[in-house]
Amino acid sequence: MTITLHAQPYDISAKGFYFTSSEDYDEKIKNLTNAFGDPVEEFEIQFIDGQRMDCELAKAIGINQANFADFLECAKAWEDWQKTNVIIATGELGYSFDPQDDPDHYGIDVYGVSTMRELAVQFVDEGLFGEVPEQFQFYIDYDAIARDLAVEYSEVEIAGERLIYRAS
Repeated sequence: MTITLHAQPYDISAKGFYFTSSEDYDEKIKNLTNAFGDPVEEFEIQFIDGQRMDCELAKAIGINQANFADFLECAKAWEDWQKTNVIIATGELGYSFDPQDDPDHYGIDVYGVSTMRELAVQFVDEGLFGEVPEQFQFYIDYDAIARDLAVEYSEVEIAGERLIYRAS
């Protein structure tokens, strides 16, 4: 799906325009003038249309006039799990957006569960707390494990999906 952005001039006497690529932006900005014939140079870049994950990425990185070209390139090239890592890193953990960084280098573990309790059940099932005999499984306090996990793990909602993550 094509991503559509809008360049909204800070100059209130100028009209903005829609664009889908940096080349499209460059072409439309060439002859853009305000009501007095002066060139328009500063814009607010707005995400208009595209996939929900791309909208979340634009919001997390703080899309602007200086980084929209990198955003368009990355949104096209990255898979959803890479976008998720960057959204968490920039939107939740305070990292700066650098399109040259590998989205996997942030050291973020993402789990496709929606609650800490589900993560606790997953960890017990995977044997992270050792082998649990079948007769003892009914006595495990998953809520207590979930509270302990909440110290190191956090919850986030990205593109309508709740996830649990941990940054190393």
